[in-house]
Amino acid sequence: MLIIIANGAPVLARLLLGSKFNAAIDGGAVLVDNSPLFGASKTWRGVFAALLATTMCALFFGYSAAIGMQIAIFAVSGDLLSSFIKRRLSLQPSSKAPLLDQIPESLFPALMMMDLFDLQLFAVAVLVTSFTIIDLIVTYYLYHWRLLRKSRKS
Repeated sequence: MLIIIANGAPVLARLLLGSKFNAAIDGGAVLVDNSPLFGASKTWRGVFAALLATTMCALFFGYSAAIGMQIAIFAVSGDLLSSFIKRRLSLQPSSKAPLLDQIPESLFPALMMMDLFDLQLFAVAVLVTSFTIIDLIVTYYLYHWRLLRKSRKS
């Protein structure tokens, strides 16, 4: 549940705050391939929303703030890796890339939690698969209801 919260909080923050506080993490940096490092859709607002929401929910679920913070950090790191790869593949910010959009952002925190929650590799695989299926379904409906925007030609 905390992985879902870490990944959903940036979307919720964008819906609630609109264009406020949407400074890009990469500051508009462009690499040698003339593509952004991460892209404009990866914002500090999203990072702080993930950190805050996951930490608060961890406390609510009876875990420490440190656990919530770690899960958020690893989920955000996986999401940033996905964005970095998508930019190298010349995909636009906010474009859909099934599996690439889900696996790193769920696998990184799941691997981090293995020792903490005594998870076996099978449990990690089930967690990542479950997250992927849930995320694909939820993302489909969020695009369908126009709560998420399709990729921009910029």
